[in-house]
Amino acid sequence: MKTYETQEMDVLISDDKALLDRALIHRYLSECSYWAKGVPRELVERSVEHSLCFGIYQAGRQVGFARVVTDFATFAWLADVFILEEQRGRGLGRRLIAAVLAHPRLQGLRRFMLGTLDAHGLYTRFGFAPIKHVERFMEIHQPNPYK
Repeated sequence: MKTYETQEMDVLISDDKALLDRALIHRYLSECSYWAKGVPRELVERSVEHSLCFGIYQAGRQVGFARVVTDFATFAWLADVFILEEQRGRGLGRRLIAAVLAHPRLQGLRRFMLGTLDAHGLYTRFGFAPIKHVERFMEIHQPNPYK
């Protein structure tokens, strides 16, 4: 599959997994995120291998990440989105989400979902909205599976 990339000035966004700094991704998810605290490195590796992943790079250094779980036909789940703390406030999150949603393999999906505690403002700019019929959705939720 051909690599998808977008570059604007000194910022590169790419779905090339060979560019990903997996140690950085694991460190952020396991230590800094509220949703994956304590996640083992092996699980992060497996999730990267089985997802469409996006790195955002500035001056050759990874500064953020996003992962999409999808069948590339009808459904996608946006997960593990982050921009490093010291890089926030410069529009990198908006650029990353725009690149994810523009990816050629993610066009024409019937449903694109995500979960967020505090970034509703970012995602509503791109058309995400609260679930209209929550009574139709169910889940199995294990709040602390890494302990």
